[in-house]
Amino acid sequence: MTDAINHHTRDFIRQHQHDDVRQLALQGSKNLEVDLTMALQQIAGRQTARKKLPSWAAIDDVLYPPHLNMEQCSSEQTARYKAVLAGSGDSFVDLTGGFGVDFYWMSQQFKQRVYIEQNAELCTLAEHNFHVLNHPTSVYCCDTATYLADMPHVDVAFLDPARRNEHGGRTYDIKDCTPNILELLPTLRKKATKVVLKLSPMFDWRKAVGDLKCVTEVHIVSVDNECKELLLVLESVKAPLLLVCINNDSIFEVTSSQPTTNSPHIATPHPQREKATLSLGEQPTVNTYLYEPNASIMKAGCFAQLEQSFPVRQLSANSHLFVSPDEINDFPGRRFQISTVTSMNKKELKQSLAGITQANITIRNFPMSVQQLRQKLKLKEGGNVYIFATTGQDGAHQLYICRKIG
Repeated sequence: MTDAINHHTRDFIRQHQHDDVRQLALQGSKNLEVDLTMALQQIAGRQTARKKLPSWAAIDDVLYPPHLNMEQCSSEQTARYKAVLAGSGDSFVDLTGGFGVDFYWMSQQFKQRVYIEQNAELCTLAEHNFHVLNHPTSVYCCDTATYLADMPHVDVAFLDPARRNEHGGRTYDIKDCTPNILELLPTLRKKATKVVLKLSPMFDWRKAVGDLKCVTEVHIVSVDNECKELLLVLESVKAPLLLVCINNDSIFEVTSSQPTTNSPHIATPHPQREKATLSLGEQPTVNTYLYEPNASIMKAGCFAQLEQSFPVRQLSANSHLFVSPDEINDFPGRRFQISTVTSMNKKELKQSLAGITQANITIRNFPMSVQQLRQKLKLKEGGNVYIFATTGQDGAHQLYICRKIG
């Protein structure tokens, strides 16, 4: 496909690969031989890839799709995680290929690799890039259902269905995705030993498990405490459901005591842990530690399991904040040490905030927004002070003024 890009355009891309794409679009090119639209697409793609796909960005001949496809594709980091879920075997098929990032890493350990995509432009790009990356692949330009109807049995099938309706609005239900996974599910179960399904982190994972029935694993993937993906593993076996909450290198696992049709509710015990010595409702004191679970755990909602696995207890029923007299270095989330606990009483607030001019504010089950509380407290944003505003077990509104650990 590089042959379709003339040498004038390639030279323009090399010369301006670090420049502002918007400025380049305004300036244009004095050389009429330069395909400016293609050049700008490739420059923008390379710039995104340096952060998102560093391995591909290091190879000059890799070509990139339009901006929307680059925004929607997985990062190299999350694609490598999915490769672990895919494992290895004889045959792997990606039934919704897209730009091909997930396919490239997930299919590494398979002898036969099949990429399916109904967008002809993406198919052409993928075929070119797989050749450049020395990744032999069978590429088919067709829709998922058409290929699946005659598909031979495979070890692993992967799907990343589109999550927008015909009007361009976002959908948050499996039945509204394209392709419709529920309609394809009977055929998928017959023709694939394992199915890996990628969904938006906005989906309700419990509902997805209930709808699909045959989910054996749920993986909630966050990067730098931002929830990126919801991954479901479907297999025709009866086994306890495994829920994995991952944020960078931090992994927290929960297993169900029941078959996969039920939501998990019993945690895998953390070795050599004792219960927190603070009882529910007891007021945390100065130098007590406060813990905020990472984004994946917040999405999973497995708060009771945290109490079973670590010597912590919830600050209050709906705060989703945890406290302990102990410093727990491997807690899956942010760690803080409480400096001051204050009510919203004006006099008490004035004493507690003396000398503090700026702070990072988080609200949990609290009647004000962050902006409203910031204005009331007359504090600028940022700095080394962290304030958590929540409602206690007794219904009182409280502020926990903390310093961050680590």
